Amino acid sequence: MTLRIIQGRVIDPASKVDRITDLFVVNGKVAGLDTAPPGFVPNRQLHAKGRLVMPGLVDLAARLREPGQEHKATIASETYAAAAGGITSLCLPPDTSPVVDSPAEVELIQQRAQAAGYCRVYNLGALTAGLGGQILSEMAALKRAGCVGVSNALQPMSNTLVLRRAMEYAASQALTVFLHPFDHALANQGCAHEGAVATRLGLPGIPTAAETAAMGQLLALVEQTGVRAHFCRLSCTRAVSMFARARYDGLPVTADVCAHQLFLTENDIGNFDALYHTLPPLRTAGDMQGLRQAVTRGSVTAICSDHQPHETDAKQAPFPSTEPGIAGLETLLPLTMRLVASNVLSLTQAVAYLTVAPAAVMGIAAGSLMVGSAADICIFDPDAQWTLSPEHLNSRGRNTPFGGQTFTGRVTHTLLGGEVVYEYKREMRSQVRDE
Repeated sequence: MTLRIIQGRVIDPASKVDRITDLFVVNGKVAGLDTAPPGFVPNRQLHAKGRLVMPGLVDLAARLREPGQEHKATIASETYAAAAGGITSLCLPPDTSPVVDSPAEVELIQQRAQAAGYCRVYNLGALTAGLGGQILSEMAALKRAGCVGVSNALQPMSNTLVLRRAMEYAASQALTVFLHPFDHALANQGCAHEGAVATRLGLPGIPTAAETAAMGQLLALVEQTGVRAHFCRLSCTRAVSMFARARYDGLPVTADVCAHQLFLTENDIGNFDALYHTLPPLRTAGDMQGLRQAVTRGSVTAICSDHQPHETDAKQAPFPSTEPGIAGLETLLPLTMRLVASNVLSLTQAVAYLTVAPAAVMGIAAGSLMVGSAADICIFDPDAQWTLSPEHLNSRGRNTPFGGQTFTGRVTHTLLGGEVVYEYKREMRSQVRDE
């Protein structure tokens, strides 16, 4: 397969490219910019004038629900939704059923992802057996099976000594530990930010101290063990400040924020709207602004979707009994582009947060359009306006709080290894033309 993408604005923060040019693909790899390689004859051409041509996005957190919860979603459905969102690589947490704590689960997930063929799926292995928080998993075997890191997801550890030993084991295998700063005792089964809104609605609250207290403890253990650590889903200003200080002091740490945490606050819960039930919870307007300032300054490493698809019934119970999470694969890029439109981020910063930066966290060869790299490419129309209808999402999960909102910009093509795996075919203004 040979492909020519004509006159798109190629943006690749990894190689500091930002110009209107042609991009050439041969045998699944980027073969050149500006000038065609010798003897190049395209099998297909994509006219991308007025489009952004960027590396395929890399998402640090997406639950695909398979194996174990196929009534919510499947690997095939959610990887296609990822492709529709311009995502070509995603990281799968280990809290499937069965838990990803042995090579057998890794092999099963990889076989099904490869059979679907829409997106590259990377596994996190369980930090402890069954995520029980007591017995260390076989991390060496998980690494050999292809896991890019280990995590206990949102499950508690039995005590800090077990956590220390787990970190030491991970460090010995050069594995990144993905950590959720969340003190379960302080959270006390809460379901909303502990503040004025939760008090008014009579909802059990989760204080910011549940995140900051855990953050302090985890940073102390990172310093003690020297493990490379990634902090997942920071939600409050104070936690970001603690992380930034630790990074300034030289600790080997990275961190991400969810796209929805940069736009939503506790006030959006309104009249017990479970579509806004997330974990960590939506915080105050001040915290949202603090997170935005952090991404502007580069105090965090990446923006992720934290995709959690649910069936309709999961959001129909009384608010505390509903399942937390938002289906976010297809809104990750449009929301991040809103930050560009509001001058929170430059376009280069936004693309970097979604490509080369998360790829570096996982230690994978992705997020770049350098010659010789895999031709995982997202073509994006920055001018197309569309209204999000939950029933038209490609994900099996319709649980998005952004339904009915108008977005500017959408993915028109996604290429995986040089093959078009998603193409927006509905009539739209300035449609990308194929020849």
